[in-house]
Amino acid sequence: MAFEGLADRLQKTMQKIRGKGKVTEADVKEMMREVRLALLYADVNLKVVKDFIKKVSERAIGQEVMKSLTPGQQVIKVVKEELTELMGGEQSKIAVSPKPPTVIMMVGLQGAGKTTTSGKLANLLRKNYNRKPLLVAADIYRPAAINQLQTLGKQLTMPVFSLGDQVSPVEIAAKAIEHAKAEHHDYVLIDTAGRLHIDENLMDELKNIKEAVKPDEIFLVVDAMTGQDAVNVATSFNDQLGITGVILTKLDGDTRGGAALSIRAVTGKPIKFVGMGEKMDALEPFHPERMASRILGMGDVLSLIEKAQANVDEEKARELEKKMRSASLTLDDFLEQLSQVRNMGPLDDLIKMLPGANKIKGLNNLKIDEKQIAHVEAIIRSMTKEEKEHPEIINASRRKRIAKGSGRTVPEVNRLLKQFEEMKKMMKQMNNMTKKGKKKGGFKLPFM
Repeated sequence: MAFEGLADRLQKTMQKIRGKGKVTEADVKEMMREVRLALLYADVNLKVVKDFIKKVSERAIGQEVMKSLTPGQQVIKVVKEELTELMGGEQSKIAVSPKPPTVIMMVGLQGAGKTTTSGKLANLLRKNYNRKPLLVAADIYRPAAINQLQTLGKQLTMPVFSLGDQVSPVEIAAKAIEHAKAEHHDYVLIDTAGRLHIDENLMDELKNIKEAVKPDEIFLVVDAMTGQDAVNVATSFNDQLGITGVILTKLDGDTRGGAALSIRAVTGKPIKFVGMGEKMDALEPFHPERMASRILGMGDVLSLIEKAQANVDEEKARELEKKMRSASLTLDDFLEQLSQVRNMGPLDDLIKMLPGANKIKGLNNLKIDEKQIAHVEAIIRSMTKEEKEHPEIINASRRKRIAKGSGRTVPEVNRLLKQFEEMKKMMKQMNNMTKKGKKKGGFKLPFM
């Protein structure tokens, strides 16, 4: 995640004050000095840092903290609330036009990921909001820009409107709206041209498209890895074009993340979405409060639940729960569970969303090897139906056959079978504890 450096520094600072039963003005000043350094190191705009420190200090030295029962925790609550406010307070939702289609102009510099983000946003609108989007190829200058959008369209089975590169972008945009009305598309995403830097011709063209199609949203796509430059680009586009929101790309990269904390405060325009990876479903709505929680090491359970709801089959999950209770899980069930979890995204990212995960040593360097999971899947798929249901029948010759069939080694097959057996034993123990607990009205499993 983008804020790893900032998160580490802030969490260490918060840790010092968390358990304090009494917080002095000197404690707050010392903490604010650390927070200020952490924010500046993360490339947050200087004015934004000064304002943030001022607000937090005033509240932290005020009555609400000094007279509370747990002053240390109260200070952390203040930091979280102000961090949330800094990033926009509440989630800013995407516009919906009362007269479809809703028109979105995608703008930004070349290389920010505008075309790919247009595809990701169209995919998100269809998948999460049940919309029927139309992608529009209005970048007629960059070689292969139109082809790139059409390739994305094929990959997503999403329609792409194009009139080639000999028609003006203003005309392409206007004709695309007519086409969308005729074909009953409820969203139109116009992928406009970018430049390596802001110039007058680019801005004039974008203003003309804006005038012609009267968009409901103008989304500026900026690369989070460009730090303060991202803030300067956002300011310039906003001053000249009047953007309605920002989409930050590459927020999963090795970046200090200061742009996300500065853009909203400097431009007054919300961050609407964030790109968290290469895949076409790696675009998420931006939730300031959840991001503040993640930065401060409090986890992001809501996003984790949403990912689970979107990717896990409820019927199968219930069936699995029953089997877990009775400890009758088969290797087929285990395989099913693995594939559903994998659909939710990289496992190391999911673990980091858990509250308290930040306290696990070395978690930031954790890289779960997805290949290992693929190896486990290959081994299970090389088994017969009977072997998956009754692993105890898998003798030495069967193990050799399974290893050969999956392209893995016999020790790997042995390891998997041993781990599976241990997991079933643990489930049995938990189930026994639950039964005893029910008699005594005590222990309960978290899903009971």
